[in-house]
Formats: sequence, structure tokens, C-alpha cells
Amino acid sequence: MGRHIAIIQGHPDPGGGRYCHALAAAYADGARSAGHRVDLVDVARLDFPLLRTKEDFEHGAAPPSVAVAQAAMAAADHLILVYPLWLGDMPALLKAFLEQSFRPGFAFGPQQPDGKREGGGLRGKSARIVVTMGMPAFAYRWLYGAHSVKSLSRNVLGFSGMRPVRVLLVGTVEARPAARQRWLVRMEGFGRRAQ
Repeated sequence: MGRHIAIIQGHPDPGGGRYCHALAAAYADGARSAGHRVDLVDVARLDFPLLRTKEDFEHGAAPPSVAVAQAAMAAADHLILVYPLWLGDMPALLKAFLEQSFRPGFAFGPQQPDGKREGGGLRGKSARIVVTMGMPAFAYRWLYGAHSVKSLSRNVLGFSGMRPVRVLLVGTVEARPAARQRWLVRMEGFGRRAQ
């Protein structure tokens, strides 16, 4: 019996056809060929508002489209997040989706009177973050510290209990067509192994 995988496609273009879509599709193809179950959440096609208040974040209900995505993530053994690097971070639409979905009661507990929270709502799951970028990946990692990916892996996924959280940085995606093909093959392999 294979694993259950949820792929969060975080590219904000609802038309598809971007390299992030190709990477996610390669992963899904590899996973399905190995007998894993795959749920795809295409964030660009979901309808949800921005969170604007702490009260809504703490006590509001997730919009219906986000609740469906939460169910896919809750059922999964492994989570894949794929997105392009925009202005040094994830696109705003993906950030808004994560704010809507990683709420108290789903990803972690409510805030305590002392201000602390109990994490671990998604304990027992693993994750992989895949980020594409125009710059070389080593420049983002070593010169810029990969700050946004570190925050996502530690402060969101890690705090929610996911372990391990692996990171794949795919650099210079627009300048190297041969490398793009190699990354697709690599992603298919990750899918087969559910990594």
C-alpha cells in the first residue's frame, strides 16, 4: 500500500503551464506510478478571502475551498509545496492560503493565556518544499540565507509537527533548458519514493 500525498501547487497563475506546474505534475506522475495516492490542491484556482484580523484567524472558520484543502492535507502522509520565489519570498496568494489553512485547531492549538501555543497538529507527516527561482540556488541559499524557506520549514511546517521537512531549491530555471528537464526527472523520482 502506497503513501497518501498532498501536493500544494502554489504558483498564482490560474492558467497553469508554468514550470512549477510541470514540476508538480512530474512528482504526481512518479508517485502514481509507484502506487501512491495523490491529491492536488491548486491554490490559484481556490476562492478565499484574505485574513484581516487576529479574531478571524483564531476563531473564524476556514472558507469551504480551504476546508477541502485542509482535508487533503490532514489525510496525507506527505505534503509537497511547489512555488516560485517572488521578491525573495513565496507569492502573496500562497501566503494567504497558508494563513487561511494553518489555523488553530488544524495545524496547532489555540493561544494560551501566557501567549504560547501548542504545536504539532500535523504530527506524523513529512514535507518537501520545492522553490523555483531565476537566480542560482546557491546565491539564494548562501548570499540571502534562504530566509523565507527557513521560516516556512521551521515556523509553519515544523511547528505544525511535520518531520522531516526537506527543501529543494531549483535555480536559474529560465536560463537552462537542459537543467529544467533534469529537474523534472528528479521530481518524478522523488514522487516514486514519496519523498
